[in-house]
Amino acid sequence: MNYYIEVGYDLLNKHNEELCGDQVEVVRTEDAIIAVLSDGLGTGVKANILSTLTAKIATTMLKHGSSLSEVIDTVTSTLPICKVRDIAYSTFSILYIKNNGEAYIAIFDNPLPFYYAKEKNAIARMEGKTCTINGKKITEFQYQLQGGDCITMVSDGIIHAGVGEILNYGWEWEHVAQYLESICPSRNALMICKSLTSICNDLYEEKPGDDASVLTIKLKKPEFISIFTGPPILRERDAILVDNFMKSLGRKIICGGTAANIVGREIGKELTVDIETLTAKIPPISYMEGIDLITEGVLTMEQALKLLKDILNKPISVESMKELQQYNGAAMLARRLLHQSTHVNFFLGHSLNLAHKENDISSKLGKKFKIVGEMINTLRKLGKTVSVYYF
Repeated sequence: MNYYIEVGYDLLNKHNEELCGDQVEVVRTEDAIIAVLSDGLGTGVKANILSTLTAKIATTMLKHGSSLSEVIDTVTSTLPICKVRDIAYSTFSILYIKNNGEAYIAIFDNPLPFYYAKEKNAIARMEGKTCTINGKKITEFQYQLQGGDCITMVSDGIIHAGVGEILNYGWEWEHVAQYLESICPSRNALMICKSLTSICNDLYEEKPGDDASVLTIKLKKPEFISIFTGPPILRERDAILVDNFMKSLGRKIICGGTAANIVGREIGKELTVDIETLTAKIPPISYMEGIDLITEGVLTMEQALKLLKDILNKPISVESMKELQQYNGAAMLARRLLHQSTHVNFFLGHSLNLAHKENDISSKLGKKFKIVGEMINTLRKLGKTVSVYYF
């Protein structure tokens, strides 16, 4: 069976450093994911250069079929030499996983990975074999993963969080494993990573003593969501659009009153408004048989986009999680896109919406397309596969 490989990562800069000395690079091919987490020597600019070069070189070479020994040889001969320590050095964790769940991991001087097995609902300490490649001691792992399984890789900034301050010996591997066991079943890959870095930041008392990075992959069954917004350019295309939309895989979401009326007319179903979901900023949702969610258009999508951007770009907070759980159209839309989709299909109509005033049409249309475009980019950054169909 083929799975969708969900990928998430998060970075925490050392206190007072503008650049992170850790780096994560992810490449998705037709049948696999290649991901590299690298920790450069030292901190700041030099560490960032070392880790970025390592991650970029490794993913590019592996994508084009190079062996691990070739990658290591190229990395060690390419990295600039540190004038102080007289070495070129960067740790790395490499993950190569096929869509069928076959996983290969190679670790050089990074902490052991965390393997959450859904069937056992537990973190297992992975057993690997050690070999020497071009003078480097590499630990390799090969596993067959199943749906719901997670692999989390970290730099030592995670393991050492709180050392000498809140905790005597830092947040040790076993402590991280316990925490991951509690969150892996219910959270997606990105939220797992952000939860981990948030705890680390607290242990560092918001003054991280080292760069810290987390990379998580989670195997999921593909989940599809189709979103219809905006009427087609030609009314004659209404039936074609609705037919394609209703036959698409997975959940159906409509954003916009005009789009909802078009679907209702074409499939012969009534629209019912849920006035209880009305807020000061967000119009109410509606219901229609055969449709999973119906929201207003521009205002709701704009607020849903803000929620998604906050999840992507900001640290996890109690306030942001509460906002995401609210009973309104924007939060409902954001939750479904974040937690219930791996693939999102947009059915985008390009017609002017006559529901708006004449002098407001062009600005509303431009704003809608801008919001949809930003939402597509944000969803892709969140690891979703997004397709757009224009009508």
